[in-house]
Amino acid sequence: MHLPVLLEESLEYLKVEPGKTYLDATAGAGGHLSAIAKRAGESSTVIGLDRDINVIERLGGLADLPSNIRLFHSNFSDIKSVLADSGIGTISGGILADLGVSSMQIDNAERGFSFQQDGPLDMRMDTTSSLSAHTIVNEFSEKEIADIIFHYGEDRHARAIARAIVKSRPIDSTMQLASIVTKSLARFAGKNSKHNKNPATRTFQAIRMAVNEELLSLEKFLEDASSCLEPGARLVIITFHSLEDRMVKQFFRTKSLQCICPPRHPVCTCNTRASLQILTKKPIVASSQEIDFNSRARSAKLRAAEKLDDFNHNDHP
Repeated sequence: MHLPVLLEESLEYLKVEPGKTYLDATAGAGGHLSAIAKRAGESSTVIGLDRDINVIERLGGLADLPSNIRLFHSNFSDIKSVLADSGIGTISGGILADLGVSSMQIDNAERGFSFQQDGPLDMRMDTTSSLSAHTIVNEFSEKEIADIIFHYGEDRHARAIARAIVKSRPIDSTMQLASIVTKSLARFAGKNSKHNKNPATRTFQAIRMAVNEELLSLEKFLEDASSCLEPGARLVIITFHSLEDRMVKQFFRTKSLQCICPPRHPVCTCNTRASLQILTKKPIVASSQEIDFNSRARSAKLRAAEKLDDFNHNDHP
């Protein structure tokens, strides 16, 4: 059973109200999407996006899908195009993005996201894209693989892992890759473990992020999503990775600044105006009760901001 993470917190920070438009940029199994649509009511329009065509087809076939939901097969980085095609243009209520891979994708061995079940090295969220995990693992250079694991997986043993991967080619399955990574880290036992994670966790996460260009998509999405919000509308982001959370935190902080002149500059000359007001000084995390019920919520962090209008801008100091 799919359990949407931080559901009540998401609805609270979106401030779901009747008659407004909302957008779930990562529809997944539809948990957040359906809850938003039901709370907003029939007078609202709720748009659901997902880059996985299988997700859109499944949601579209649900008999109990609320009638005020409109589904689009699209990467959330293309939010502006989707809104233009929908004839809506701007969002009056709010936008939600629950980042990362969905439980449905993880549980399907054929998608190749997990090392818990054996499957092909795929990891594509959009199955129509050309780059797969198999290509990275079997065709990228040792340096390219090490860079991916180091930057996206934040694993300081990236070079050792990449060396072992290249020496073990060809690699065709998830269990085969996981075994190679685990063996390459055996001599670092006790140094590489964190929170009892499987040794292959960081490598799989890094390759998945590279396959799907997740950070590049998030960077574009944040900029475009904030520009599509009407004054008073909200942007709510749930992350599961420190790099993503850091990116969201920095974006919100930058967009909330009224002035970016040097601290000792006597007169403001930057002409910067804040466009977002941060609603979460610290990220919202799951309660111990939710974590007990849904272990996936353990690493979830929610940040939210509200779009400002010209009347909410304070004068520069």
